[in-house]
Amino acid sequence: MKSSSSKHRVTIIGLNYAPEPTGIAPYTTRLAELLASQGHAVQIVTGYPHYPAWKLAKGYSGWQCHETRNGVAVTRLRHFIPSNHSNFNRMHMELSFGLRLLFARWNTPDVVLLVSPSLFASAFGLFRARLGISRPATGVWVQDIYTRGLAETGSGNSIQTRLMKLFEGLVFRSAVKVTVIHDRFRDYLVSELGVRSENVGVIRNWTHLKPVEALDRSATRQTLGWGDETVVLHAGNIGVKQALENVVLAAQKADDVSAKVKFVLLGSGNQREKIQELAMGVERIEFLAPVSDEEFNAVLHAADILLVNEMPGLREMAVPSKLTSYFSTGLPVLAATEFNSTTATEIASSGAGLRISPGRPAELLEAVINLAADSELAEKLGQAGKNYAKNVLSEEAAIIQYSAWLRELATAK
Repeated sequence: MKSSSSKHRVTIIGLNYAPEPTGIAPYTTRLAELLASQGHAVQIVTGYPHYPAWKLAKGYSGWQCHETRNGVAVTRLRHFIPSNHSNFNRMHMELSFGLRLLFARWNTPDVVLLVSPSLFASAFGLFRARLGISRPATGVWVQDIYTRGLAETGSGNSIQTRLMKLFEGLVFRSAVKVTVIHDRFRDYLVSELGVRSENVGVIRNWTHLKPVEALDRSATRQTLGWGDETVVLHAGNIGVKQALENVVLAAQKADDVSAKVKFVLLGSGNQREKIQELAMGVERIEFLAPVSDEEFNAVLHAADILLVNEMPGLREMAVPSKLTSYFSTGLPVLAATEFNSTTATEIASSGAGLRISPGRPAELLEAVINLAADSELAEKLGQAGKNYAKNVLSEEAAIIQYSAWLRELATAK
């Protein structure tokens, strides 16, 4: 296939893919399916399903496996899955996957798209692509920034952070093109990691939930055992970055004043057991296990307020993937985040919600009570989010941009 062709052989490499229900996997999965539907020959090279529970999913075994999902050829490579989430164990997981990439079959692609995270595995992929016979064009799709994660979560010391910054910059500069999911990410890659500005594009994430004509909100609430209380739903990963101790403490305060509020945490993650233990004896908090996309959509729409909760100090490292789904519901969003964070920027740009300070449970509860009492404001915020999802974060706009980006990559080869 010539690089000037409108259709290309594309290999997408990343640790996470369906059936993982949350995080990066839904975006990688949908991008692959949409590209395949446009006539591109798409191959996925990915890991075994493990996120967000950090356990090997049932039904998967062996050293590697092959399957076809919605018209996409998927090659899965077995890798280390850490039970204890630390920087060392995360590196071990990525390196074990990256080493296997060196010997996996890639089907001579025109373009290789590497998804970061995982950064270390992406480095192996870039190394192989540059030294291989076919020399495909390489692009990196940046969902999170490692360097900012180390600095903002305090999980790395100054030496580790400096070394990671050098390594991360080297990886991104080694690719032909890089695309990021937010303008703030682009600014950081150019100013701090030394990536040439003309090599960095911005393509926004979109909601991976399929639109539905009608959802029976009352029936869903009844099934879940929710009454007329204000339901505040946090959906997605329950990890360190989410710092959901703040929500537990807010629920405790709601108990103290008998507020008609219920906080619901939907999802899994490496901090779930810890948060559940902390919540023992708290009445106004509930935990729900991960559900299918269809059920997820119904649960989201059944809530009253959708919550983003971040640990204090987080600013640049990530854009919560849940926001794209939140905005599409037409419900107001409440974001406990730093005033100058990427999340705060997104909330302000969308007009879909309110920002409060992170790590302040009393402020969180007060904001919930005030928003629940102002139905006009809640409706205004919800409609703004819906408009933003349709006009800025649409799947159609994203796939058009990615198709153009692939053509640029193939031409750059």
